[in-house]
Amino acid sequence: MAIDRKLLIGVAATAVVAAGGGFLAARLSTPAASSAKSVEAGADNPVAGEKKEEGEQAKGFVALKRDDAAAAGVQLAKVERGSGSDLVLSGRVSNAANAQSSVGAPLAGAVVELRVAAGSVVRKGAAIALIRSPEGAANNAAVDAARAGAEAASAADARDKTLFDKGVIARQEWEATHAAALKAQADLRSAMAQSSAMGSPGPNGVATVRSPINGVVTRVLVSPGAVLIDGAEIVQISDASRVELVLDVPAASLGLIMIGRHVEARWTGGSTVEAEVIGVAPGMSGASGVVRARLMGAAPPAGTIVSARVIGGQGDALTVPSEAVQTVSGVSSVFVADEEGFRATPVVIGRVAAGRTEIVSGLKGDEQVAGVGAFLLKADLAKSEAKDED
Repeated sequence: MAIDRKLLIGVAATAVVAAGGGFLAARLSTPAASSAKSVEAGADNPVAGEKKEEGEQAKGFVALKRDDAAAAGVQLAKVERGSGSDLVLSGRVSNAANAQSSVGAPLAGAVVELRVAAGSVVRKGAAIALIRSPEGAANNAAVDAARAGAEAASAADARDKTLFDKGVIARQEWEATHAAALKAQADLRSAMAQSSAMGSPGPNGVATVRSPINGVVTRVLVSPGAVLIDGAEIVQISDASRVELVLDVPAASLGLIMIGRHVEARWTGGSTVEAEVIGVAPGMSGASGVVRARLMGAAPPAGTIVSARVIGGQGDALTVPSEAVQTVSGVSSVFVADEEGFRATPVVIGRVAAGRTEIVSGLKGDEQVAGVGAFLLKADLAKSEAKDED
């Protein structure tokens, strides 16, 4: 029995040691196994390691292509350089000075035919009206007479030159004939120029009045059969494609506006249009002056009332439309556009004037940002973040 008891005690001790060793081995091997399983899981599912990175990239980003932005009510705006002396002026869209014409009768006579009506589109040189005039008939006859005289004088000049070369006549005689030929040619040119100014009337005295510009007939002031005096107005023509901004500016602010300055104009029912200052005219005796600006791109029709912002003075501060600045997560931000959408970019803002906000830092100056409708991007971003938190 003693031997058996000792044997049992030895067997029990051996079992305890084995169990302890197995537990220790298990503790030591568990982290490695877990690590191996993690590596295997990462190898089998590589996207798992990228989801976090993609989530970080999507933070503050609204996926909206530029082509879809306008349809969504978001308009792009440029980051501009200006100063604190920007001016807001009222004005209108007007025809350019050389884009309208008042076509008059080149000679006295009766209107035989009127070839246009109000609204007719005409090209430069197109026939406007036909006028029959006794003066035109006389001019046509004068041209014929001058041409005949020039031909006769040229023939006499050639004949006397031949005789002079043969020694038949004196040099003075040929020189007199040559001078007469030159005078006859000058008389012909004068008669032809006068005929052209009258509309080149034919033998019956009918002259054609032509349009001096491309455009649209805006007003017709005569009718067939009307008898006109020389210079009487027949029609008015305007080239609607050549318009400019005419802005009223207080006399005290004229010194702030320079040629070449950028203009941003808004009009009711339309988008923003851009222009460039091409003329500044002071008023008389301290009265308000006028600023003329050439429109760039599509323009509203003549007569449209606009409100324009003119960058005045000197300055190099970055500015954006005030509606472009939105508060995102408690920070002033603008939505900068790229090829895939709009990213909320924190900025430090400065002065606010004339509908523009100065950007002290956060932008480089070559970006395009969301202007009108930027609040829609903010709302969409807040909605997306709320879903992520849920």
